[in-house]
Amino acid sequence: MRVRIRVPATSANLGPGFDVLGLALALHNEMAFEESDGVSVSIEGEGAGRLETGGDNVVVRGARMAFEAAGRPWKGVRLHCVNRIPPSRGLGSSAAAWVGGLVGGNALCGAPLDRDTLLSLAARAEGHPDNVTAALLGGLTVSCWAGDRVAAVSVPVPGSIHWVVLVPETEGSTREARAVLPDRVSRADAVFNLQRVSLFLAALAAGRSDLLSVAMEDRLHQPYRWPLFPWLPVTVAAGLEAGALGCVLSGAGPSLLAAVTDSPERVAEAMEGALRRAGVEGRALVLPVDTAGAVWDRVS
Repeated sequence: MRVRIRVPATSANLGPGFDVLGLALALHNEMAFEESDGVSVSIEGEGAGRLETGGDNVVVRGARMAFEAAGRPWKGVRLHCVNRIPPSRGLGSSAAAWVGGLVGGNALCGAPLDRDTLLSLAARAEGHPDNVTAALLGGLTVSCWAGDRVAAVSVPVPGSIHWVVLVPETEGSTREARAVLPDRVSRADAVFNLQRVSLFLAALAAGRSDLLSVAMEDRLHQPYRWPLFPWLPVTVAAGLEAGALGCVLSGAGPSLLAAVTDSPERVAEAMEGALRRAGVEGRALVLPVDTAGAVWDRVS
């Protein structure tokens, strides 16, 4: 049996929702799985020539994890990946790999594992639930650990809000971006973020996009991560001046995510130009929200 999987890119945090919020975006990795004796991996697009092509490939590890959770013997898999999500940019490439592998392996087993089980497996593998939840469920997701499982919900996002993603050619390290964060934060900063993540969700629900400029502020992670990317301040400023309501790090960076209601192309052009003037090449994309999450079908 052969199955085909499609998994969206994701942007985590959206400013104040550190390790809580995730947004699925219409930029996809596609994977074709076929059970076989041994492991064979071919990769097109992003990461080709760099990513593992044996048993240590993250997609393969996810598929094997699904087989083990389903109680099925693992023989191997023939895997072909078409990658469009750039790795090490804060757009959930590793989450897409774990989710794609788990969904593909589960499909090859006849889909015995439900979505909640897949989500918990993916979150444990990834280390935090925000990106994998959005990749699996689609839309804007809110997630947290509840004991040994993940409690999560996907909420609608107003179609009037456009999302601009600036993807620099330079890469970032999630491990390094987490290492600069303090172990403790002040009560004032914790309250600041609680207020804003609550306001962010309420503003979306009420159609109050005018509140996003305040609701996307953050004190828990971005102030510590910005020094890793010296070109961020001028690029964010260019986006806001061009009309973005909020402009934040996408996940651990270095990509940026901007929320826009009017002229997203103008914002994209302004951010791309500012990045280039700062000496860094990159591209800005206007991406719709992916509302489906990870999907699969059988290939005859």
